[in-house]
Amino acid sequence: MNGILKGMRVVEGSAFVAVPLAGMTLAQMGAEVIRFDRIEGGLDAGRWPLAPSGNSLFWAGLNKGKKSIAVNMKSPEGQELVTRIITAPGEDAGLFLTNLRVRGWMDYETLSQYRKDLVMVTLMGDRHGNPQVDYTVNPALGIPQMTGPEGLKAPVASALPAWDLIAGNLIVSSLLAAERHRLRKGQGQDVELTLKDVAAATIGHLGLIGDAAVNREERGKCGNSLYGAYGQDFICADGRRVMVIGLTARQWRGLVEMTGTSEEIAALESKTGLDLRDEGNRWKLRHAITGILGEWFAMRRVEDFAEDFNAKGLTWSVFRTVKEALAEDPDLSDDNPMFSTMTQPGLGTFPVPGSPVTFSATDRQPPVPAPALGAHTEEILGDVARLDDTEIAQLFDRGIVQSPGFVARPAA
Repeated sequence: MNGILKGMRVVEGSAFVAVPLAGMTLAQMGAEVIRFDRIEGGLDAGRWPLAPSGNSLFWAGLNKGKKSIAVNMKSPEGQELVTRIITAPGEDAGLFLTNLRVRGWMDYETLSQYRKDLVMVTLMGDRHGNPQVDYTVNPALGIPQMTGPEGLKAPVASALPAWDLIAGNLIVSSLLAAERHRLRKGQGQDVELTLKDVAAATIGHLGLIGDAAVNREERGKCGNSLYGAYGQDFICADGRRVMVIGLTARQWRGLVEMTGTSEEIAALESKTGLDLRDEGNRWKLRHAITGILGEWFAMRRVEDFAEDFNAKGLTWSVFRTVKEALAEDPDLSDDNPMFSTMTQPGLGTFPVPGSPVTFSATDRQPPVPAPALGAHTEEILGDVARLDDTEIAQLFDRGIVQSPGFVARPAA
């Protein structure tokens, strides 16, 4: 695979979202990314969603373009083999990503004895060493108390693992920053970050911690309203639901013009003494504004205004399920250069995304399917671990590594 990172080799020992996402991002930029797993498959080998065959669409989605080796890491020989792969020589190698911290044989102190300039990036749950996932970090930091219908007391979790996604991209940034330092100084380093710190930093950057510290009232739920400005969902005459945004002055002005509600909005300003050109005032009067706009949308089908809204450049969208989006939105098809429709063994045929980033210095690279577990075992043993054919055959015979193409199945 050609790409902006061609020549770089990264080794990944991981599970679930953040670190596999980081490795896949690097692979889609052209790096050679080697993921090692247990012979029976990693912790995420059978993660939902599944294809009708029972194979994991989740695993396949987050491991596109990587090379796979399956190793018995309970054995000393397997541990030695993984160590050789991580610390293999090469100016563009010696780069390791993991969230599977193992004290002893797979920690930085031990691995760096075999390669002094090793760069190792480790994601942990929290700074105390406890395991964390989005579904535990969010409640700890108050996010579910801001999510959901206005007036609802129960917390609402999010289906999108936001902190994992942000952490995954921070892992990429951290690895590239540490690799740049190594190029300039010749020094490797141990890089650590935690999922909870990523989340805490993010809500701090967004002003949520400052808000809690200096303001008396707690921020509560506001349903689908855009906090601090104006944005709202509406049900149209055809039963479809749309989201419209009036965050900026241009967006707000266009929304009022296109709905023909200028007189009603002016009357609301006169009645309240609040200038609705100010986004904060639009937030304060959101219920009254929604009452005015709601009647307009309730009398019209989406097709009655969609073309005019788009011609005006309004910020809006129709609510869809993922199935509906796949059927209706050309951005999820081969019409979008990021996607390629692929037939993947054991999964089916569907659009698969490549990297969303384009670089002027290299051509856009099409997506490469995820490998079967252990599909590159023999190649990696020869090219990276530098074993000869006899040594490789002996490892297969003793069950230290798995045959290429072996596919793990989750326990029933």
